[in-house]
Amino acid sequence: MNKAIFLDRDGVLNHEIYDYICRVEDFKILDYQIPVLKKFFDEGYLLIVITNQGGIALKRYTEQELAIMHQMLRNAFVTKGADIAGFYYCPHHPTVGGECKCRKPASGMILDAIDMYEIDPAQSVMIGDKPRDVEAANGAGVKGILIEPDEQISYEKVKEVLAM
Repeated sequence: MNKAIFLDRDGVLNHEIYDYICRVEDFKILDYQIPVLKKFFDEGYLLIVITNQGGIALKRYTEQELAIMHQMLRNAFVTKGADIAGFYYCPHHPTVGGECKCRKPASGMILDAIDMYEIDPAQSVMIGDKPRDVEAANGAGVKGILIEPDEQISYEKVKEVLAM
């Protein structure tokens, strides 16, 4: 079985603007996260992005614009010798079409990734900047780590949580 570092996107991998990032030019990658996550990549962890993107349902931006942002993120990692195995996003919003199984705090995206990549939840963590990220992780049997928006990920803290 594989092991993974699941990552929320906004506020963890790119700058949190407290609104939808609707334009590619507003998507600012937090480059200081890459070296820490590369250590985990080098240790055999899959890096997987798990992100709510309700702005799609609200028609604030398109799936094509989102794909460009995700390609920018992947390119930034590849340039530094790491890669993101997968991007899972929920395009739904509760005000458009009601509830779904994928929007965090639901665990649908994490469970889909666990199934797709044959991941052992007990050897994996989810890093997010909102309580709903931790709740989604816990619902999938994955340990959650809550950080502040744009806070640098601590390699030592993640290792400590993985050892629990």
